[in-house]
Amino acid sequence: MNENVGIVIVSHSEKVACGTAEMVEQMVGDEVSLAFCGGDPEGGLGSDVNKILTAINTAWTNQGVAILVDLGGAETNSEMAIEMLPPEKQSKVVICNAPIVEGAIMAATEAASGSSLQEVQATAEELSGG
Repeated sequence: MNENVGIVIVSHSEKVACGTAEMVEQMVGDEVSLAFCGGDPEGGLGSDVNKILTAINTAWTNQGVAILVDLGGAETNSEMAIEMLPPEKQSKVVICNAPIVEGAIMAATEAASGSSLQEVQATAEELSGG
């Protein structure tokens, strides 16, 4: 597989995260390293720092990882997960300010073309007026 930017999808719902990942896979196949997580540690709605950290490490590439989130809590927990990474990895992980489904698809499509982390983030964020 090419060493493209990885994509992480973080939702408060495991089903939303899984469904979004399924749509991304339909669009880009295995051209992009992809991981997703959703739900709190008890399986309810919410997000979990440890699940996010695992997803970042699963999707990790040397080009970096772009994270798409659905709500503020997922963003806050994603920021906490990034802070738990080794310093050399922290600068290679960004949270995209974009709608989760459309943003993930656009980010993954951009990543599949070999674009940089900054280009992937900019493409996703164009959807929200970035």
